[in-house]
Amino acid sequence: MQAFPLVQTRADFAHQVMNHAGVVDEALVAAFAKVEREAFLARGPWRIAYPGGYSLTDSDDPREVYVDALIALDAARRINNGLPSAHALWIHALGLQRGERVDHIGAGAGYYSAILAELVGAYGRLEAFEIDPDLARRAREALADRGNVKVHAESGVDRALPAADAIYVNAGASAPNAAWLEALSPSGRLLFPLTGEDGYGGMLKITRTDGERWPAKFISGAAFINLIGGRDQREAAAVSAAFGHGGALRVRWYIRDNTASEDDWLRVNGWRLTL
Repeated sequence: MQAFPLVQTRADFAHQVMNHAGVVDEALVAAFAKVEREAFLARGPWRIAYPGGYSLTDSDDPREVYVDALIALDAARRINNGLPSAHALWIHALGLQRGERVDHIGAGAGYYSAILAELVGAYGRLEAFEIDPDLARRAREALADRGNVKVHAESGVDRALPAADAIYVNAGASAPNAAWLEALSPSGRLLFPLTGEDGYGGMLKITRTDGERWPAKFISGAAFINLIGGRDQREAAAVSAAFGHGGALRVRWYIRDNTASEDDWLRVNGWRLTL
């Protein structure tokens, strides 16, 4: 296969992803155009996810994977390489800069870890955490040539994490984990899927400040597999109820305390999101 057509395929794909995400971000376009998605997938043909199931690609031509769609990593467990335009929207919201440090929780096979690593550059650092040993092995192999990436075959929950300017989580949690918040540098950003009992919720961004109130806002809706070790039944029920009442886009603050306010959108287990 000639190299140029595949390079052009990736470039076209990158622009399509940005258009679908509705964002303008030249650095992110360049990252999607450079990273080889097929390197983070099993050998083709590949299973493309559609409502109701998967459809097998016609061939093992790498061009088949440059679509804005979920692609199975483990179809039996419904574990997928995530939707590119959704990740583009969320990664754009992190506002990553060259040289920053990022912790990636739930890295899967490492494709979006590679995108993040491109954005922070050679003087930045990416620490990828993946609890599934097979996925972690695949991520380590696919990311082996990236000197600014380290893959940890372990949980990124309830443990000390490397200090980070940004933390990106790709599995559904019922609360912001204390370890994530403690790892953030001043003005550090946490972006994670806050999900309820059914796995649905929203991608929540929290920015660390010196005050008692940390700015918080939902970037979009989100649906993820559950984060192992990052779920609490009472919290998940409260999250589902809050989303059921609406108003998520009005959230402005994350607060850790046991007080109550009429502006609270969600209040549970010593923390709250308020308007």
